[in-house]
Amino acid sequence: MEHERLRAQARHDDARVSRRGFLGLAAWGLAALLVPRRGAAAPAPGRPRELSLHNLHTDERLTALYWDGEAYVPDALAGLNVILRDYRTGEVSPMAPALIDVVHSLSERIAGAGPVQIISGYRSAATNDMLRAADPLHVAEHSLHLSGEAIDLRIEGRSLGQVRDAALALGAGGVGYYPRSGFVHVDIGRVRSW
Repeated sequence: MEHERLRAQARHDDARVSRRGFLGLAAWGLAALLVPRRGAAAPAPGRPRELSLHNLHTDERLTALYWDGEAYVPDALAGLNVILRDYRTGEVSPMAPALIDVVHSLSERIAGAGPVQIISGYRSAATNDMLRAADPLHVAEHSLHLSGEAIDLRIEGRSLGQVRDAALALGAGGVGYYPRSGFVHVDIGRVRSW
């Protein structure tokens, strides 16, 4: 009973997704759970994990209980995939659950902060090519955004320096610091920083 109640807690605030888009998302979310991906191993059983996101480009907000203490919650992951979609093209792709875990850990590390503000999650090849053409020094040809393994973010109520320092302390992947652009990049690639 408690298990089912926790699953039901995932919710969308102001997210507008068509029925067709939602069905596509559900298929992507299921595929993300079934297809092995780098960093996608489920964590050991433990307390439930909830994440609050605010996509600054679409103004969508989502608070989702994505790990119920025993397993990832498919509907919540599907919702996270939607809010982390390529806002330029509308393309939705599965985000690596391990990346969601890193963002959750980052948010908890700097407790008391507001929601995680999303600058960029998944990036389609077309969007990545466009961004790379405009700034080849700062946009990787084989960006981890393309595979749902990177997020550019900031956290409401915390400085970018605090977010960067907390991300570096996790030692969970790459951390890029972009103070002039107003975000920190986190990914689940090899541990490195720039």
